[in-house]
Amino acid sequence: MNKKNKIQTSTSRKVFMICDYALMLLITLICIYPFWYIIIYTFSEGSQVDVNPPVFLPRGFTLSNYKDIFELKGFFHSVLISVLRTVIGTVASVLSCSFLGYLFTKEEMPFRKFLYRFLILTMYISGGMIASYIVMKSYGLLNNFWVYILPLMISAYNIVLIKTFVEQLPASLEESARLDGAGYLTVFTKLILPLSKPIIATVAVFVAVGQWNSWFDNHIYTRGNESLTTLQYLLYNYLNEAQRLANQIKNTTNAAGMNQLVSNSISPKGIRMTITVLASLPIFMVYPFMQKYFVKGIMVGAVKGRWVVRS
Repeated sequence: MNKKNKIQTSTSRKVFMICDYALMLLITLICIYPFWYIIIYTFSEGSQVDVNPPVFLPRGFTLSNYKDIFELKGFFHSVLISVLRTVIGTVASVLSCSFLGYLFTKEEMPFRKFLYRFLILTMYISGGMIASYIVMKSYGLLNNFWVYILPLMISAYNIVLIKTFVEQLPASLEESARLDGAGYLTVFTKLILPLSKPIIATVAVFVAVGQWNSWFDNHIYTRGNESLTTLQYLLYNYLNEAQRLANQIKNTTNAAGMNQLVSNSISPKGIRMTITVLASLPIFMVYPFMQKYFVKGIMVGAVKGRWVVRS
């Protein structure tokens, strides 16, 4: 009797495991397929995908979408600008937010509660675009590379995350360092930063993604200086131009042959998919190396998140 029950239990468990793995596989495919669809679309000819969109493999394999983008005037220079603003902006923002988050945990900091509440207030109230433009102009940051860096160095949300993380570190570690004669800067660089790798990685991912994908500040503040054009703004203008040209030819009644010619090389949707791949590729390359820190930093920062405003 026991042997029969054991066999039945084993069989039911096998059925459960099969269903479980099948469900997980289905969910995985559902999550991955949109990215796969974007990739195969970028390698498909515009004339074919407009009639018969790809499902699993490209329709008429071609590299024309990538070739057209790589041949854009100033493409590689714009990549350099985007990389520079991402690297410099991320390092500057992480260091600034980390040090401020650490200082806000110190009871002896003058006007600590007032400054912290004022910082939280900036998450809900903003001066608006006109006020921001006037400020940037007053500081001489228009058509200046540092307009990409300085305004984004301080983030209230990132400071809250770091402050919450630092507060859960053992206070005895800092007390021991202070007894050995270490000052605030030494404690921060030698103790707090090494122990805060998870939350620093989390903030670094947030800042880097924001810097890499940003294009609106280029449109507002540095449009008059072509040497400061970022990759995202260059691709944005290219997409708009391709869309405008495609619509213009589509509305032309006596251009059937020209329409066919252009449709082979200009596909606004294909260009949009290609831009998505190019914009996302660096993020996919960096995220796997920071994933373990990212997950831990988010979870730890969520433990005491509801108490941060009261501190």
